[in-house]
Amino acid sequence: MNKLQKQTFTFISRTAPYGSNRPQLCLDTALAAAVFEQQVNYVFMEDGVYQLLKNQDAKAIHTKTIGKTLETLDLYGIENTYVCNESLESRGLSLGDLVIKPKLTKGDELKTVLNSSDTVINL
Repeated sequence: MNKLQKQTFTFISRTAPYGSNRPQLCLDTALAAAVFEQQVNYVFMEDGVYQLLKNQDAKAIHTKTIGKTLETLDLYGIENTYVCNESLESRGLSLGDLVIKPKLTKGDELKTVLNSSDTVINL
C-alpha cells in the first residue's frame, strides 16, 4: 500500500469573523487537512485579522466564537500561523490584541510561504 505523500496547504483567511460562512469554512478545511497529517500554513490578512481579536463573544448572534476555535490550532498541529503586518497596521491593531501569536509577515515573506505550498486556498 502506498503511503500518501505529505502536501503543504496554505489557507488564506481574508474575511471578517461573522456575517458569512467563509471564515468557518476556511478553519474547518484547515483542521481537516491537519487531521490527515498534511502540512498546514494559515494566513490571516485584510479583514481576516479581525478573527484573531481577543474577547470575542458571538452568543448574541447565536453562533460559535471563532477566536476560541483558533486557540486550538496548535492542538491540531497547525503551528505555522501568519498575520499580514500591513493588514494589522491599517486596522490599528497589534500582536497584543490577538488571541494567538502568529508570525508577523510582510509581502515578500508571504510570497515565500505561498510559493512553497502545493495548494493555496484563498477565502
